Amino acid sequence: MFEDKVLVCKECGQEFVFSAGEQEFYAERGFQNEPQRCKPCRDARKNAARGPREFFTAVCAMCGGEAKVPFEPKSDRPVYCSECFAKIREQQDNA
Repeated sequence: MFEDKVLVCKECGQEFVFSAGEQEFYAERGFQNEPQRCKPCRDARKNAARGPREFFTAVCAMCGGEAKVPFEPKSDRPVYCSECFAKIREQQDNA
Protein backbone atom coordinates (compact mmCIF):
# COMPACT_ATOMS: atom_id res chain seq x y z
CA MET A 1 0.00 0.00 0.00
CA PHE A 2 1.20 3.50 -0.76
CA GLU A 3 1.62 6.34 1.73
CA ASP A 4 2.09 10.05 1.10
CA LYS A 5 5.77 11.06 0.84
CA VAL A 6 7.29 14.50 1.29
CA LEU A 7 9.84 15.26 -1.44
CA VAL A 8 12.01 18.31 -2.13
CA CYS A 9 11.74 20.05 -5.50
CA LYS A 10 15.10 20.16 -7.29
CA GLU A 11 14.08 23.41 -9.01
CA CYS A 12 12.85 25.64 -6.17
CA GLY A 13 13.87 23.65 -3.07
CA GLN A 14 10.33 23.62 -1.63
CA GLU A 15 8.83 20.50 -0.11
CA PHE A 16 5.87 18.91 -1.88
CA VAL A 17 3.71 15.87 -1.24
CA PHE A 18 3.95 12.86 -3.55
CA SER A 19 0.52 11.49 -2.65
CA ALA A 20 -0.43 7.84 -2.36
CA GLY A 21 -2.75 8.31 -5.35
CA GLU A 22 0.06 9.76 -7.46
CA GLN A 23 2.33 6.89 -6.42
CA GLU A 24 -0.33 4.41 -7.48
CA PHE A 25 -0.68 6.23 -10.82
CA TYR A 26 3.11 6.08 -11.34
CA ALA A 27 3.16 2.35 -10.48
CA GLU A 28 0.28 1.57 -12.87
CA ARG A 29 2.14 3.32 -15.69
CA GLY A 30 5.43 1.61 -14.86
CA PHE A 31 7.26 4.83 -13.97
CA GLN A 32 10.43 3.98 -12.04
CA ASN A 33 11.45 7.44 -10.78
CA GLU A 34 9.70 9.69 -8.31
CA PRO A 35 8.90 13.24 -9.46
CA GLN A 36 11.81 15.67 -9.08
CA ARG A 37 9.81 18.91 -9.28
CA CYS A 38 6.73 20.29 -7.53
CA LYS A 39 3.59 20.92 -9.61
CA PRO A 40 4.19 24.67 -10.14
CA CYS A 41 7.77 24.01 -11.33
CA ARG A 42 6.63 21.15 -13.60
CA ASP A 43 3.96 23.39 -15.13
CA ALA A 44 6.42 26.28 -15.61
CA ARG A 45 8.93 23.96 -17.28
CA LYS A 46 6.24 22.52 -19.56
CA ASN A 47 4.99 25.97 -20.57
CA ALA A 48 8.51 27.28 -21.20
CA ALA A 49 9.20 24.43 -23.61
CA ARG A 50 5.97 25.12 -25.47
CA GLY A 51 6.87 28.68 -26.40
CA PRO A 52 4.56 31.67 -26.55
CA ARG A 53 1.02 31.07 -27.71
CA GLU A 54 -0.13 32.87 -30.84
CA PHE A 55 -3.36 34.87 -30.59
CA PHE A 56 -5.58 36.12 -33.41
CA THR A 57 -7.78 39.20 -33.43
CA ALA A 58 -11.41 38.94 -34.53
CA VAL A 59 -14.67 40.87 -34.21
CA CYS A 60 -17.08 39.56 -31.56
CA ALA A 61 -20.24 38.25 -33.23
CA MET A 62 -22.36 39.41 -30.30
CA CYS A 63 -21.15 42.89 -29.28
CA GLY A 64 -18.90 43.86 -32.20
CA GLY A 65 -15.92 44.43 -29.93
CA GLU A 66 -12.40 43.11 -30.38
CA ALA A 67 -11.84 39.48 -29.46
CA LYS A 68 -8.41 37.89 -29.05
CA VAL A 69 -8.55 34.13 -29.51
CA PRO A 70 -5.91 31.36 -29.48
CA PHE A 71 -7.10 29.93 -32.82
CA GLU A 72 -7.43 31.25 -36.35
CA PRO A 73 -11.09 32.23 -36.80
CA LYS A 74 -13.05 30.80 -39.72
CA SER A 75 -15.52 32.98 -41.56
CA ASP A 76 -18.38 30.45 -41.22
CA ARG A 77 -18.18 30.26 -37.39
CA PRO A 78 -18.99 33.04 -34.88
CA VAL A 79 -16.25 34.27 -32.55
CA TYR A 80 -17.02 35.89 -29.19
CA CYS A 81 -15.00 38.11 -26.86
CA SER A 82 -14.37 36.65 -23.42
CA GLU A 83 -17.23 38.63 -21.81
CA CYS A 84 -19.83 37.52 -24.37
CA PHE A 85 -18.51 33.96 -24.35
CA ALA A 86 -18.95 33.88 -20.55
CA LYS A 87 -22.55 35.15 -20.90
CA ILE A 88 -23.36 32.47 -23.47
CA ARG A 89 -21.75 29.76 -21.32
CA GLU A 90 -23.72 30.93 -18.27
CA GLN A 91 -26.99 30.82 -20.24
CA GLN A 92 -26.21 27.28 -21.41
CA ASP A 93 -25.36 26.16 -17.88
CA ASN A 94 -28.63 27.60 -16.54
CA ALA A 95 -30.74 26.01 -19.30
